[in-house]
Amino acid sequence: MDTSQIDKFVSYCQREQPQSEEDIRRFFLGVIGFPYDTELLLQAYLFFNIKSLFPNCSKLLLFEKALIQDYTNLGKVDFVYLRKDNGLFLIETKYIDTEATGKHERSRRNKHRNKVVEQVIDWKEQFRDYWKLSTNQINCGVFTTDPQVGDRARST
Repeated sequence: MDTSQIDKFVSYCQREQPQSEEDIRRFFLGVIGFPYDTELLLQAYLFFNIKSLFPNCSKLLLFEKALIQDYTNLGKVDFVYLRKDNGLFLIETKYIDTEATGKHERSRRNKHRNKVVEQVIDWKEQFRDYWKLSTNQINCGVFTTDPQVGDRARST
């Protein structure tokens, strides 16, 4: 695997994400202490349990940053990790309220399920093209409160 492009991306991340992994850890400790945002709580859970949930992840490169410099219109990926094999792992998180009932809530959940899977697939393609990486250098994951998302992701 040609790692020169990965090395360029890691250098970009070091400039783009000035906070250290320790700074981000302290941020998430604060989130847990003041649980006002369910999405941030979900991200905190993932951050503190990354090794057991995604054991191939070795180093956090980006958190809530644009994948492609200055293209925030494409959205921000929640987490980008360097894998143990020197590839990249993109993770999108989404809190989906699975306990709300009613037709509107079912429709809303369905929309969120579709969006989170489509989002991570689109990012992988854009990321691959922009950074000139091969598809096997990038893996994607979705971390959510809704187990049905996993079924959708596996079927795409």
